[in-house]
Amino acid sequence: EERNKKSPKRKIVLLMAYSGKGYHGMQRNVGSSQFKTIEDDLVSALVQSGCIPENHGEDMKKMSFQRCARTDKGVSAAGQIVSLKVRLIDDILEKINNHLPSHIRILGLKRVTGGFNSKNKCDARTYSYMLPTFAFAHKDHDVQEEVYRLDRETLEKVNKLLACYKGTHNFHNFTSQKGPRDPSAKRYIMEMYCGEPFVREDIEFAVIKVKGQSFMMHQIRKMIGLVIAIVKGYAAESIIELSWGEEKVDVPKAPGLGLVLERVHFEKYNRRFGNDGLHEPLEWTEEEEKIAVFKEQYIYPTIINTEREEKSMVNWLNTLSIHDFNSSVV
Repeated sequence: EERNKKSPKRKIVLLMAYSGKGYHGMQRNVGSSQFKTIEDDLVSALVQSGCIPENHGEDMKKMSFQRCARTDKGVSAAGQIVSLKVRLIDDILEKINNHLPSHIRILGLKRVTGGFNSKNKCDARTYSYMLPTFAFAHKDHDVQEEVYRLDRETLEKVNKLLACYKGTHNFHNFTSQKGPRDPSAKRYIMEMYCGEPFVREDIEFAVIKVKGQSFMMHQIRKMIGLVIAIVKGYAAESIIELSWGEEKVDVPKAPGLGLVLERVHFEKYNRRFGNDGLHEPLEWTEEEEKIAVFKEQYIYPTIINTEREEKSMVNWLNTLSIHDFNSSVV
């Protein structure tokens, strides 16, 4: 303890992976203990391992804590980044991980500049969304979930629709509490596509990847929800264009279960400080293997098993018929 107190405090970033099931998102709600968040477990491990004094756990500003993305309730991450000031104790990663549950891991650590803030310095975020492919089956077809396999033509249609989101658009209809004239509703999407399907435990799944500058609450789930509604035949293709206009459009929100924060990008920071001789670029090539193993062990099985047991996608698909995609007033 005495030696810990003498260790200098340094600004670092931690690379985190976690399975979000059972948590009310990433961000800590100080004062409401009934809603457990990922940061509650993280802060407790930082205090117990001796990296931060106890009072920093109560007031996170004291350690300049900042998370890169506030993942919503139930959402997982394979490459979340938090920045904070800690005492650089020996075997720091091992000690923090010893105080964390196995479904939350710190996979890497790097020193950063003193003024570094993981939220402001992040210039893009990549998310993935893993879903059973029967979500794309047309509503008029009677589908056996375990037998359904996605055909080429439907996958091409899905990708054509997802590509519509690329560029800068007004996404006020894809979140709550934002009006059409709110400048912060304009968001820039760099890429969005659905990969090749694969079978796990008899069910065929596919993964949608989306990279954007930043996302609003529920935005990705609503972007995917709307594409599913179109592919299934509930809504016309023209509704995507319509949703960027000023009219209010009823956009369904796909379940949170399949959403994963894959990685966060610091391209500007890396160009400026990554090779200054003092700091490393915020790239995690050496940790890729650990990230892949964590996803296979904790994230994918959680998504697959929860889908099988709780049928979150099946139940949600049954609600699509009650949305009114024709009227622009909800």
